[in-house]
Amino acid sequence: MALQAGDTAPAFTATDQDGNTVSLSDFRGKKVALYFYPKDDTPGCTAQACNLRDHQEELTAKNVQVIGVSTDNEASHKKFALKYDLPFPLLADTDKQLVEAYGVWQEKKNYGRAYMGIVRTTFLIDEEGVIEKVIKKVDTKNHTEQLA
Repeated sequence: MALQAGDTAPAFTATDQDGNTVSLSDFRGKKVALYFYPKDDTPGCTAQACNLRDHQEELTAKNVQVIGVSTDNEASHKKFALKYDLPFPLLADTDKQLVEAYGVWQEKKNYGRAYMGIVRTTFLIDEEGVIEKVIKKVDTKNHTEQLA
């Protein structure tokens, strides 16, 4: 069943692009914009990451911590973060624990071919670890506005 507003966000621990361990519990008392994206350094994912980067100050002012997640590895995340000067953690979910816990690993179709992949989704999690908002139709170029 899909997670929705009012549900407790699944706990997680994963490593980011710098090899740091990041857990949801580290951010108690802060809001977390946990965004799942398909692939590092692709047009839509880059637009989304750069939009969040460009609005980092206003998100910080609203006590929102941005965390990106994809199934790419740490090295790929590191390259992506350095290339675009991304100021937030990108979690390497290579074993697909997070994407499955959050229900965003789903069958997708491209040119008639079915395959499993990440459905771009953002979860806004409140200070107590409860999902406040689920954004399924992500506007990659104006994503920060959707978090308001």
